[in-house]
Amino acid sequence: MSEVIVSLPMYDWPEVQTYNDQFYKELRTSLADQGFIAPPDLDRTTAPVEQWLDSNLLLSQTCGLPFKTLLKDKVSLVGTPSYGINCGAGSYYSVIVVHQDASIDTLDDLQGLTFAYNDKGSQSGYAALLYTLSALDNDEKSLVKSFNSSFESGSHRASIQAVAMGQADFAAIDALSWELALRHEPAAQKLRVIATSEPTPTLPFITARRSRKEIDRLHMAVVDAMISLDEETREALLLIGFSPLKERDYDVIETRLNIVRRTFGMG
Repeated sequence: MSEVIVSLPMYDWPEVQTYNDQFYKELRTSLADQGFIAPPDLDRTTAPVEQWLDSNLLLSQTCGLPFKTLLKDKVSLVGTPSYGINCGAGSYYSVIVVHQDASIDTLDDLQGLTFAYNDKGSQSGYAALLYTLSALDNDEKSLVKSFNSSFESGSHRASIQAVAMGQADFAAIDALSWELALRHEPAAQKLRVIATSEPTPTLPFITARRSRKEIDRLHMAVVDAMISLDEETREALLLIGFSPLKERDYDVIETRLNIVRRTFGMG
């Protein structure tokens, strides 16, 4: 690829794509004000990992786990969005959900059951879940045996549907995806939340490796675009701000990942 890339792939549900397009309309204007030439439309065709690793990436959003693993030292952090999910600015958490009719009330009740996860490269759907389970009062051998039944669903939405249909007993869903599901996914009405994970920095906006001056200009472009949004768009996307977090603020994800690897014997 040789063209400049801008994408917003992480929460681009069909029901909110028009709102993401409106956000990008404002963003494209503010990027131009900061001296950046952006493409006319968001890239919705290229695989996100390809976008993130492309040297022509102007702006995208990734998950905190790949940001600290696959993308480490390969991209620059532009900033961290804040969402209206009752969590601290620039942070989020996962909800652990079960079927509303299941006789499951605590994390201990999950032992021996099957969980669905969106992707092993997901902080909210996989790493945060395993970190939460690792805190259970259990020895390591039996813990590994208790949670060896799982499968990859492909998305948070698919995990919600899997639990609703009885294909899985539980799943971890990031708080923003859960709010979108309560609004737009009927299967979510069949589930209930039994626990939440500890917060971590939310999904970062990134760019290809750039100078500090360029990154600051990109950050201001995002801030200006968010300020320009109409109330309907802002509420539909649950956007309430943009935090200037540092890359080191995401170290907690790497620390907890190492705990998960030791606990579950992962390489």
